[in-house]
Amino acid sequence: MPSPPSTDSVANEDSLVIGDVASSLVVRELARAAPTLDSEQRLLDVLNACNRALYGIAAEQPMLTAMGTTVAGVLLISDQVFAFNVGDSRVYTHGPDGLQQVSVDDSPALAPGQEHTVIVTQTLGGGLTYTDVEPHVAAFPQSVAVRWLVCSDGLSDLVRDETLSALLDESEDNRAAFGLWKAAMEAGGHDNVTLALVRVAE
Repeated sequence: MPSPPSTDSVANEDSLVIGDVASSLVVRELARAAPTLDSEQRLLDVLNACNRALYGIAAEQPMLTAMGTTVAGVLLISDQVFAFNVGDSRVYTHGPDGLQQVSVDDSPALAPGQEHTVIVTQTLGGGLTYTDVEPHVAAFPQSVAVRWLVCSDGLSDLVRDETLSALLDESEDNRAAFGLWKAAMEAGGHDNVTLALVRVAE
């Protein structure tokens, strides 16, 4: 069972709507493939198919050239959880060991004193010519003691890890999710803020 994925548009300057097309396609394809997502390899296959589909659409419709999106999510299979991402959308765990980022940012190394960057080194789609992607996937055992936060950089860039962790100490999921969203809004909310909280039921 996949979580609602977090996506973040990568559009050319003509229209942010172009990026929304990319995000919508990836979410739709992941949802359509959900019943068949039974392994890490199948997840990788679907993410790569999304990448090919975005480039295919852009080739047929020049106004959509260079449209792309990041993606992150978790996939629950049997007794495992697969955390995945392409781009700078993130997956965190929060539990007895505190907050831990388990996704990999596709971004260049930060300069001393730099907290974040808008540069993304890998996305689904987003290039002028076709480029393969290498999705990041990591496997973890399922645990009722851990909650998963999937989010766009509209949250992670604006809200520090210690604040994320403190807000996730709230055990009620709806309140925790609202608190995270509110913190991003109070910090400026200048980017897409998408988030999902996922847990394994007892």
